[in-house]
Amino acid sequence: MFLRKEGIPEEGELVLCTINNIHFHSVFAKLDEYNKSGLIHISEVSPGRIRNIRDFVSEGKKVVCKVIRVNAEKGHIDLSLRRVNESQRRNKISEIKLEQMAEKIVEQTAKKTGTQASEIYASIMGKLKGRYSSLYAFFEDVSFGKASLKEISLKPKAAEELEELIKQRIKEVEVSIGGNLKLTSFSPNGVNVIRKVLENALSKGKPNTEIKYEGGGTYKVSVKAKDYKTAENVLKQVTETAIESIEKEKGIGTFLRKEAV
Repeated sequence: MFLRKEGIPEEGELVLCTINNIHFHSVFAKLDEYNKSGLIHISEVSPGRIRNIRDFVSEGKKVVCKVIRVNAEKGHIDLSLRRVNESQRRNKISEIKLEQMAEKIVEQTAKKTGTQASEIYASIMGKLKGRYSSLYAFFEDVSFGKASLKEISLKPKAAEELEELIKQRIKEVEVSIGGNLKLTSFSPNGVNVIRKVLENALSKGKPNTEIKYEGGGTYKVSVKAKDYKTAENVLKQVTETAIESIEKEKGIGTFLRKEAV
């Protein structure tokens, strides 16, 4: 990756790491985005008792960790593997893959125009520093007409080739997530209660949320969005609204997340 973030990560930040040294009670990992090292204590590898730390990690493995402590003066970074849930891990990996795709576009542009990829990258990020968190975010705006390469000091041939590749590779995408929502009402007018609960919940996710009756008081909830982070937020709002609403009516509501919709 061209991208190397400056300084050190903040506490609570999710980082992509490469395991490079395993000890009996700790693991050392390289923070790929910062080119720094951090430590994962055995208690932060996985919940519960760990007999053999190598059952959970191995040298060279890529993992997503959460930064839990930073000592800027000493340069110490403590990481946690167990505090990262599946949704956070997937979102971070997706973010990294998109950035790698953007960097690949720069490499292809450089190859076709006989220029250095690092020069094109530096020229773009130098102009965009503080406005965009990543190269991909800028390319996405260029592809969708929200930004222009004219604000970047690139040679006409390189700019033309870069814009063509951006529009070829970066298009609107859609992800779909969901799960099963189970609602139970003890009211004599239970059918109407549940209908109103679902209408209220659905209003929180329009227009990209769908709720279908599966039988036995279970409803399949599906949410579509351009990225997992947005989809997860909408799904959470819809399902929490439904559960809170049914509980106000003295009913019961539960939600079971499913990885495949």
